[in-house]
Amino acid sequence: KVANEAPADIKSNITRSWDQFPASRLDECSKPDEFRCILYSLCFFHSVMLGRIRFGAQGWSRKYSFNNGDLLICADVLTAYLDANPETPWEDLRFVFGDIMYGGHITDFWDRMVDTTYLKVIVVPGIMEDGEMAEGFKSPRPQGMSYQAYLDYLETGLPPESPVLYGLHLNAEIAYLNSATANVLGSILRLKAGSGGGGAGSGIDDIIVTMIETVHSTYEIITINEIAAPLLKGPTAPYVIVAQQECGRMNVLLLEIVRSLEELQKGLAGALNMTTMMDEIKIALTINQVPGRNPYHKASWEKIAWPSQKSLPDWFADMLLRCEQLDVWTEKLIMPHSMWMPALFNPTAYLTAIKQVNARANRLALDSMITETFCTTMWSVEDCISYPPESGSYCHGLFIEGARWTDAEESQEYIEEVDGETTAGMLVESRLKELMPPMPIILFKAVLLEPSWEPTAVGYIRPAPPVKGYQNPKGAYLYNSPVYLTTLRGATYICMATLKTKEPPEKWTLAGVALMMQTN
Repeated sequence: KVANEAPADIKSNITRSWDQFPASRLDECSKPDEFRCILYSLCFFHSVMLGRIRFGAQGWSRKYSFNNGDLLICADVLTAYLDANPETPWEDLRFVFGDIMYGGHITDFWDRMVDTTYLKVIVVPGIMEDGEMAEGFKSPRPQGMSYQAYLDYLETGLPPESPVLYGLHLNAEIAYLNSATANVLGSILRLKAGSGGGGAGSGIDDIIVTMIETVHSTYEIITINEIAAPLLKGPTAPYVIVAQQECGRMNVLLLEIVRSLEELQKGLAGALNMTTMMDEIKIALTINQVPGRNPYHKASWEKIAWPSQKSLPDWFADMLLRCEQLDVWTEKLIMPHSMWMPALFNPTAYLTAIKQVNARANRLALDSMITETFCTTMWSVEDCISYPPESGSYCHGLFIEGARWTDAEESQEYIEEVDGETTAGMLVESRLKELMPPMPIILFKAVLLEPSWEPTAVGYIRPAPPVKGYQNPKGAYLYNSPVYLTTLRGATYICMATLKTKEPPEKWTLAGVALMMQTN
């Protein structure tokens, strides 16, 4: 098998991209200056598209096969468009490059946003006049630049390799190295577990006994249904239904955990024949992995649980905390003042319940409702001693990756009153080595759709320009941030959150900023 993989660093990638074209190609177009400048920016764009891959899900939430063919076809399109138009059609070029050529590979909406945002920054008239393509990297003026001069410019004009050249924060490098290390160590553990070494039987027995003794008991669905019966006729019925569904799903998981552990315990004791599924659970317990994390294993707790990247001890402790919230919630089926939304099997159902409650209370069509996010001044559950002033729900337990929210002291500068709710804070640069700082308690509130909001496959995109108006009295920018269940992103997308920022939203789009419902 012969592989032709792209280099890991951006300098080698730009050199490799530029080498795809002969020197004579620079003079074949009727507008040689525009062609050279845009072609060089295209090579840079191609390089960052390839370079983001190594940053994992923060770079691209899914895997894409960008290749040299994309760059060569874009160069042909560039020549044709420049020859056919008296003026440089910048917008048309960005559309063809981003939405058709490279966008043809991209299946995720948020990844496509990154793709098109790069072109809004890189392929613009400003690059003809020393415009910046990345922080610290200016586009050279095309006048008098030869083929070799562009290569020589990389030696003097390109800053040292860092995530900043890709629009990412320096923490992205730390996250990438942590992930690479975890993958290597995980492979070693899996190989060791599969080698069949002896002497680990007593350790497995202790793990099984501990988990069986500490696992939460199943919920009494009949009792919960009796408590729910009168409440289902009231205004909070959608929340009650969510609680019933959560208990039902948790029972399925708890029963499977106990059944599989007791079965494995008997198999290890010789009371039952060891099956393949029992052996798979044994291997998972040996390497502290949630059964089912290995895609080739049939025995699975994960497929009936929630998406997670946690190790088994952390995952099991997390499950017990989720059960504690359910215990409090189902005692009288009264909503907690602040919901730990990441602890739900189906957070989307809870967001729908918020809209249903508001729609019924105000006699509005459910299709015209959508949830909005407001970051409050509260940072702990203890601060939340009452319900929201309007229909909605306080939610806690979310984290942010790629940036941070201003802390309690910094947020005092940005306090605003929005519909009776005190909001505060702005999206700002991350601190070094703070990979996933927590968010304050967030108000998820149902609101009516605005005509200016753009419908997309992932929800309604709010206008980004700093326009004063509803929920934005000071005219800050709004960044439409995706909310994911895990750092794997991609298919774990839940909803969209609007975060205020003084910086243009393109900065955060390229930085891969997103809210996460759990850490690793």
